[in-house]
Amino acid sequence: MMFKRFLSQVFAALTAVFFFCTSAVYAKSITVYFSKAGENYSVGEVQEGNTARLAKLIAKTTGSELAEIIPEKEYPMDIKTLSVLSKQENENNARPALKVCPDISGYDEIYLGTPVWWADMPMVVYSFLESQNFKGKTIHPFITHEGMGLSAIDRKIAEITGAKVAPALVMRGTLAQKADEQTQAQVDEWLKQN
Repeated sequence: MMFKRFLSQVFAALTAVFFFCTSAVYAKSITVYFSKAGENYSVGEVQEGNTARLAKLIAKTTGSELAEIIPEKEYPMDIKTLSVLSKQENENNARPALKVCPDISGYDEIYLGTPVWWADMPMVVYSFLESQNFKGKTIHPFITHEGMGLSAIDRKIAEITGAKVAPALVMRGTLAQKADEQTQAQVDEWLKQN
């Protein structure tokens, strides 16, 4: 009888340790991103967008879940048409409808990836941010661009969400698209700061 009780207590302790470790390491972070394939500045025609390539590398490195923000209406593949449409959305402060809106409610740490369009996030990213409750969460932004840099996107994310916003990873799309050793080194260095 004493042995059974002892085994029961050992099992309960091991179960608690297991659930604590798995929830702390695996179940609490998600990498959410918006990206566009097709014609991109500086990298040409791509099957997978720059931000998507970087997001997959970050998710793999952190062991986080991976989720994509997908607009209801696809963006044009050619850069000229996209440029006109995205500028109109930006000027109209549009909020495009979402086909897929990742649910971040079960996560404490959100790695959020976005390209820079017209010195801002694409409006579809605003649609996602405004649809979620970020109270008590930390957002780790990662930004791909071809010359606009951070464009105060970290500040905008903080204003919209009220979440704690960690230092951003800001990377040229050409480097993100490579997803090579240099890209990995920058991701590793960024994660050390977070």
